[in-house]
Amino acid sequence: MSQQPPDKQPRNSNRPEGPNMPGMKMGRSVFTWLLVIGLAAMLIMLFNQTDRQVARIAFSEFDQRLAEGKVKSMAIEGDEIQGEFLSAQTVTVDGKNVQAVKFRSQAGIGGSLSPEMETYIREHRNGASLVFHEPQNLLINMFLPIIPWIVLIAFFWIFVFRQLRGAAGPGGMLGNFGRSRHKITTKEHTNITFEDVAGIEEAKDEVKEIVEFLRNPKKFQRLGGRIPRGVLLVGEPGTGKTMLAKAIAGEADVPFFSISGSDFVEMFVGVGASRVRDLFKQAKDNSPCIIFLDEIDAVGRRRGSGFSSGGHDEREQTLNAILVEMDGFETNDQVIVCAATNRVDVLDPALTRPGRFDRQVTVPLPDVKGRFEILKVHARKVKLGPNIDLLRLARATPGFSGADLAAIINESALGATMANKEGVEQEDLEEARDKVRWGRARKSRVIDEKEKIATAWHEAGHAVVQCLLKDADPIHKVTIIPRGNYGGATMALPEKDRTNYSKSWAIAQIKVACAGRIAEQMFTGDMNTGAYGDIRQATVIARRMVRDWGMSDRVGFVYYGEDENKPNILGDFGGGREYSEDTAKAIDEETKKLIDALYQQTGQMLEENRDKVEAVSKALMKYETIDASDLDQIMKGGALAKPTIAELIEKEQRQQQLPAPPKPAESTGGQGLLGGGPIPQPG
Repeated sequence: MSQQPPDKQPRNSNRPEGPNMPGMKMGRSVFTWLLVIGLAAMLIMLFNQTDRQVARIAFSEFDQRLAEGKVKSMAIEGDEIQGEFLSAQTVTVDGKNVQAVKFRSQAGIGGSLSPEMETYIREHRNGASLVFHEPQNLLINMFLPIIPWIVLIAFFWIFVFRQLRGAAGPGGMLGNFGRSRHKITTKEHTNITFEDVAGIEEAKDEVKEIVEFLRNPKKFQRLGGRIPRGVLLVGEPGTGKTMLAKAIAGEADVPFFSISGSDFVEMFVGVGASRVRDLFKQAKDNSPCIIFLDEIDAVGRRRGSGFSSGGHDEREQTLNAILVEMDGFETNDQVIVCAATNRVDVLDPALTRPGRFDRQVTVPLPDVKGRFEILKVHARKVKLGPNIDLLRLARATPGFSGADLAAIINESALGATMANKEGVEQEDLEEARDKVRWGRARKSRVIDEKEKIATAWHEAGHAVVQCLLKDADPIHKVTIIPRGNYGGATMALPEKDRTNYSKSWAIAQIKVACAGRIAEQMFTGDMNTGAYGDIRQATVIARRMVRDWGMSDRVGFVYYGEDENKPNILGDFGGGREYSEDTAKAIDEETKKLIDALYQQTGQMLEENRDKVEAVSKALMKYETIDASDLDQIMKGGALAKPTIAELIEKEQRQQQLPAPPKPAESTGGQGLLGGGPIPQPG
């Protein structure tokens, strides 16, 4: 395939690029030759089969069989006689004796039968039936038997082979395995720019240098600098790595080749490496350009790890091809590789070294300012009500990623639509946040009264201890309505973005986790499996305090956790901990000792505040859900005077049963106490 040199190509987005470019001539593939050979073989077999079924004999032999009365029927067309024997006869065909039932013989010259011969056959037919047909075109007689085969082959060619060939690309079905499956995006084909990417300003500033270099490379070459060959975007899932890469394509007026790491891997060894070479070849032909490798950890994992690893491993061959193309013997500063992953710890060191991926751009979870900007970007697409406070929502969503915030806006729009509202209200955003974080509220679930009481005591224990501990996160709301996989929930929202964890915070978290089981056992005299998540959370925090964070006096300032940067040579069959059995026993004992001590302290705290636990439990049984202000009022000894949901529904029904006063003609009808939305049902 010949292409115009890069310096001769027009610098616009409409130039042909990549394997999917329009107007490219399709060469004859191996599959085409196989199809032609197969068709010829079928025709040869068809004619051979026809010759075996109808024997061509001499007229003298036909005359002999006719005189013997062995001919059953005859059909004469032109100067050719076609007929059928009464039974299989041994006849001579090309000097060989064969068994035949049908025969063919020629009784004239020039395509017509003489009158004398016609009279002779009529008089000597010896009981055989005789039919005369009008002469037809010779070509029609030749091609008439193979017309069904032609129709069948045409059907498969049009509806099967061409579809497969079109899906396989220019190389055909067999030639496509080594082709790269990338997508080409230009400025005109994407609507994402840096204005659509919010909350990651530092990451945007770093990739802006790449865009500036692609637009004006001489600006950087003036002082002898070299732009990084590769940029690795690292961050948690949903932080906006792929969107940032799309914004690069929207800002830079160069082709943008995007492909996922899993697209390189096939069942055939060597296909991934071939696709890598094809991708970089087309990128160099269209330089300057950007190659984006999404989820590069699918092929860029550390070599030498795993039980079945070896030099002929498909993934290792693909990785070797990427390494060679990025920093091989050729230097090409016009192709920039941008990759994204959330597992940078498993990448091969040769891939992340300077010269290949020179720069690692961390895309972190957004802070409160970033979350506010992200919410504003996604809120452009929905209709918001007048009482919306996005800053309040941003403060109430610490730890949320950009994808989570986008889901909140979308879920709030869907909820407002189902409630027949004119716009999204603040309560819709609050419900959407709870739904994204803790799951959907299952208000229709029928709960046993005994189970409901136990859940109320359980959540009341969590809530009281969390309110009493100054190092614990503030409470958002407490509910005994099942939400997601939880029978009830005490929802806490940190008041700030926490980047590290203090010992006092970790101890407070363990105490809050223990409080549910303690309160439930204290007031019901029984326990159930509802504390499974609390037990697991307390155990994980305590073990990390002892083993990883050095917060135990006995274990000391030593890290006994797993080293994520160390390669595991034997994979799942080797590795393990790197400390003695005595140390492991000490870690287990310290973890158990810490949890037991905090469990006892939490029990004393609940016993001293028994009245508060009872008040919160009664409020939960009555209202099912109480927010932070209600909880604060209860903790101060006050009582809640707000109506319950059942009381609101009953009042609404009574108003509907009363005769309505006459209304003006222009009135559109009133609304109940709950507004125009659906009436909420008690859980």
